[in-house]
Amino acid sequence: MDVTVVLPCYNEAAHVRQELDRICAALDASGFRYEVLAVDDASTDTTLDELRRAAAVLPAVQVVQMGRNGGAGTVRRLGSRMARGEIVVWTDADLTYPNERIPELVRRLREDSSVDQVVGARTSEQGSHRLLRIPAKWTIRKIAEWLAGQDIPDLNSGLRAFRRSVATPYLRLLPPGFSCVTTITLAFLSNGHGVAYVPIDYGKRAGRSKFRFVRDAYRYLLQVLRMVMYFNPLKALMPPALVLIGVGAVKSVVDVVVHPVRLATNTVLVFLTGLIIASVALLADLVVRSRPDA
Repeated sequence: MDVTVVLPCYNEAAHVRQELDRICAALDASGFRYEVLAVDDASTDTTLDELRRAAAVLPAVQVVQMGRNGGAGTVRRLGSRMARGEIVVWTDADLTYPNERIPELVRRLREDSSVDQVVGARTSEQGSHRLLRIPAKWTIRKIAEWLAGQDIPDLNSGLRAFRRSVATPYLRLLPPGFSCVTTITLAFLSNGHGVAYVPIDYGKRAGRSKFRFVRDAYRYLLQVLRMVMYFNPLKALMPPALVLIGVGAVKSVVDVVVHPVRLATNTVLVFLTGLIIASVALLADLVVRSRPDA
């Protein structure tokens, strides 16, 4: 099996068949051997019935039914573990992504051995709460770029293809929500795996969005910070530690000059806080380097 497409489906009854037809038509024309894992995430509408009807006429489609709603991250994690294809593709069933371009992403991986993940980088923002989403996503993306040490055109695109063998050790890190795509990007970048970006158009969503700005923006930010601590704690903790140690050292000199043989209590606290954070940073880095997947 060359390709496995993991398609999370939650209350997508009105358009999921159209999306499946588009994906299968593109992959049929490509000549790749493929399967589509259409996972119903405990939908409350007729999505499951639509998937079963599609599977009856589309031989590559396999329907997986979740017993309870686990979120897009849970679906993608389980689907990626079930995948038989050498390359796994993540996308959505809401008509926003140009899924007819999936073969293009797969070919890029097959032709370039230095790339382990290809991400469809959106050229526009079409989601809800645009005035809030754009600055929030920009801030989170800059934090992620600082961690990875390179530009990230699109941190949380839902359309991507990656080598299953490379991604397998990181699947356990995926959170249940939308930030799973952020996690897999940072996992690859932080461990030196090649990630390429292909510009794509991003359409208006069909159906009702599941994105909740406050809740999901908080989870995105929390997951980025978690990945910082998981892969490169020194980069996160050592700068503030050194600043505090430096401030404490300078202030101790000032204290001795102004009040001979006496250090202010806050000087000692600042200096000790810096030392504690630096110690935690070194200990965390030791733990990271001791992991088998580090």
